[in-house]
Amino acid sequence: MRTVALRRAVTALVVAVSSLTPAVSVQAAQDTGDASTREVPGLREPVRLVVDRWGVPHLYARNTDDVFLAQGYNAARDRLFQLDLWRRRGLGLLSAAFGPSYVDKDRAARLFLYRGDMQREWAAYGPDTRSAVTAFVRGINAYVDWVNAHPEALPPEFRRLGHRPDRWRPEDVVRIRSHGLALNAYPEALRAAAMCAGGQSAARALVRLEPAHEPRVPDGLDPCAVPADVLNTYLLGVTPVAFNGVAVQSAPLSAPGGSNAWALAPSRTATGRPILAGDPHRSTTAPALRYVTHLSAPGLDVIGAGEPSLPGISMGHNGRAAFGLTVFAADQEDLQVYRLHPDDPGRYFYRDRWVPFTTVREEVPVAGSTPRQVELTFSKHGPVLKVDADRDLAFGLRTAWSEPGTAPYLTGLDAMTARSFPEFAAKVRRWAAPPENLIYADTSGSIGWVPGALVPKRPRHDGLLPVPGDGRYEWDGFRDGAELPRVSNPKSGFIASANEFNMPSGHPVRVGYEWEPSARKERIEDVLSGSTRHTPSEMARLQRDQVDEYARRILAVLRDIPAGDDPDTVAAMKHLREYDGTPSADSPGAALYEPWLYGHLGPAFLAKFATPAVAARVPRADSRQLIDALERPDHWFGPNGAAVRDQLVQQTLRAAYADIRGRLGADPAAWRWGSLHQVLFSHPLGDNVGPFPRGGSVTTVDASTYYPGFYRSQSGAAYRMVLDVGAWDNSTFVSAPGQSGNPASPHYADLAAAWNSGAQVPLLYSPAAVARNTESVITLVPAASGRG
Repeated sequence: MRTVALRRAVTALVVAVSSLTPAVSVQAAQDTGDASTREVPGLREPVRLVVDRWGVPHLYARNTDDVFLAQGYNAARDRLFQLDLWRRRGLGLLSAAFGPSYVDKDRAARLFLYRGDMQREWAAYGPDTRSAVTAFVRGINAYVDWVNAHPEALPPEFRRLGHRPDRWRPEDVVRIRSHGLALNAYPEALRAAAMCAGGQSAARALVRLEPAHEPRVPDGLDPCAVPADVLNTYLLGVTPVAFNGVAVQSAPLSAPGGSNAWALAPSRTATGRPILAGDPHRSTTAPALRYVTHLSAPGLDVIGAGEPSLPGISMGHNGRAAFGLTVFAADQEDLQVYRLHPDDPGRYFYRDRWVPFTTVREEVPVAGSTPRQVELTFSKHGPVLKVDADRDLAFGLRTAWSEPGTAPYLTGLDAMTARSFPEFAAKVRRWAAPPENLIYADTSGSIGWVPGALVPKRPRHDGLLPVPGDGRYEWDGFRDGAELPRVSNPKSGFIASANEFNMPSGHPVRVGYEWEPSARKERIEDVLSGSTRHTPSEMARLQRDQVDEYARRILAVLRDIPAGDDPDTVAAMKHLREYDGTPSADSPGAALYEPWLYGHLGPAFLAKFATPAVAARVPRADSRQLIDALERPDHWFGPNGAAVRDQLVQQTLRAAYADIRGRLGADPAAWRWGSLHQVLFSHPLGDNVGPFPRGGSVTTVDASTYYPGFYRSQSGAAYRMVLDVGAWDNSTFVSAPGQSGNPASPHYADLAAAWNSGAQVPLLYSPAAVARNTESVITLVPAASGRG
C-alpha cells in the first residue's frame, strides 16, 4: 500500500498559511482556481458554490430544494468514490463493480437493509426530509451523469478499479442502515462465551456494568450453544471495505471508542457568550468520515459537519443555535436463538407452534460473470445469521435500527433548524439511530442536553445475553423520546458528555448497561469547573488534553508493590515511577505503561477468569475493572489477593519491559510513546495519509483506541469543532486529513498536519469573512432545455 506522509504534511502547512498546490486532474482543474459555471439538471435557479481556502463549500441558493440539490452535487464533486463505495457496500452491490469475490459481502449487507413500509419510513422523519433527500440525490445523479459523460474527470480510484459510478435513488439513502453505530450484539455473544467458560465471574471481568447489575441467563438459553462465529455474517455486512488486488477484506471489529462534547453557559466564559465544543471519535480514514458544508437559502443558514452521503449537517450551528453529539449507549440489538424443527429446518418454534422462516431470493449482479442467486432468511425478528444443523439451532438478530425512522443521523436534518432548546428537544424526540447525546447552546445564553434514541422495552430480560426466539422475550414496543431525561441551564454553568453512564439516579427508563469509562468526562468537568473565564482557544486545547487520571490511580498503586529481584521488573518499576500519567507522543513512560496495561496486564487479568479463547475475543480489558482489581485485590482474587495482584503485576511488567526493549532499544530514556503509537488515515486503495506519531490513550480526552500489540490508532477525534456562539466567525474546526476525497486535490490532505499539531482553522460563516478567504467560485445554473 502506498502512503503519503511527510510530503503531504509539509504541503499541508504551506497550504494552511497561503497558496494551494495546483491540481493535476481534469476535475480539480475545472473546480478550483478562477470562477467557472456548471449546468446542473434539476436546479430551478442559480446557486453560488464558494470554496474557501480550507476546502469548505459555502452554498448560496434562492430556495431550499436548490441548496440540497447543490449539496448533493458538491458532495459528489468532492467525495465521489467514497459515496459510490458507501452505496455499493450498503445495498450489496460491490460484486456489480468488482466481481465474484464480493458476493458473500453483498449477501450479508442485504440482510440489514430496511425492508419495511416506505410510507412509514418517510413519515418517521421531519416533514421536509423526503423532499430534501430527493433533491440531494438529484444533485448526486447530476454529477454522476456529468462525470460519466466526461470519463477523463473520473477520480483516480474509478480508473484504477475499472468501473463507473452508479446513479442513486432517494430510497437508497434511507434503506441503508449498516453504516451506523449500533449496540450490543457483539458483547452479548462474548458474554455468552464467558458465562459458558467461567460463569458470572468471567462475565464480570469483561466489562463494568452501569448501573451495577448481574447479568441474568434467560430461561431456556444455553450459553454454551452460542458459537464463536455466530456474528461472522453480521460483521461481514457492517464492516468497511478494503481492497487487496481483486479480493475484498472486511475490517476487524473496531475497538471501543468514544466522543466528547460540552457546552459552557455565558457565566463560564470570558466573552459572556456560550461556547460549544465537540469532537466525535470515529475511524481515522482517508477521505474523512465527516464533511463540512455551509448551506444558505431563505429560511436556512447552517454550517457544520455531517456524513457526505446525507443532506444537511448533524453538528454545527444555524446562526442561532449550536449542537454537537456523542454516542449514548442505548442497547438496540438482541441476538435470538431459534429451536429448529428436527424434520424441517425451514421452521422454528415460536409461541407454541412451528412457524416458517421467510426466504427472499435475490439476484446479485457480478462484473465479468453471470449474476449469482442468493437466499436471505428472516424470522419474525429480523435476519438469520447462522444455522447450526447439528444442534437444530438458528441464530438471528433483532435490531431497533430496522424500524422506520432509523436511517443513521437523518433526524439531524430536522433538528438542525431548531431555534431554542425546547424546540430542539422536541425535534430530537424522534431521533432513533444511532443513539446520541445531543448537546446544545444558543445565542440567548441557554445550554442543554437531551439524548436521542429508539430504546426497546424489554419486560422479561436485561438485554445482556442472547435470548430464545420462541416469543417469551419479545420487546414491548419502544420508549417515547420524551421519556428520556434532559438537562437545561444547570447551575454549574456547563454540560459535558463523553459516553459515560449519564442516566440520572432512579430514572425509570433503563436504556443499557455498557458505557464507556467516565475518565474523559471527569477530566473535562475538572477543567471546566476550574474557571469562569474560559475562551474558545482554551476549549480547543482541552480537546487535545492527554492527562490520564486512570493512569495516575494505577501508578499510585504501583508505588506500594515491591519490584522483587528480577532486574527487568526492577527497571520497569523504576521507569513507571517516573511517569506522570500523561501519554504524550514524546513520553518515555507511556511507551511502557500503555503496552503493559493493555497488552500484558489486561490479558493476564482476563486469563484469571476466562478461557484463552474467550479472552482472545476481547478487544481490550476494561480499564475500570483493572483499576478495581489493583485497588481491591481481595475482592477479585480472594484471600491473599494482594500477593496474587503483586505477582500478576511483576510478571506482566517483566514481560512488557522485554517486549518494548525489543521494539525500541535498550535505553528506556530514549523510548517514545509516539514511536509505537501512530495514526494513519487509511484509504481503501492505499492513498494513505501518514503515519504520524500519536499521543493520547483510551481514557484521555484526546482519545485514541488501538489494539494491544498493534499500536496504530484505530479511531480518534478526526473532526474537532469549537463554536463561539453568537460570534460565529471566531469558531474553528479541523477535519483530517482534508475536505476532498480526491487524492489529486490540494484539499485531500491539507488539514492533516494542522490536526496532528493540535491546530484548528476558521469555520467561517458571515458572507464577508467567506469572501475574504475565497479560493474559488463555481456558479451552478439550471441546465438548458434538452441538455444534461
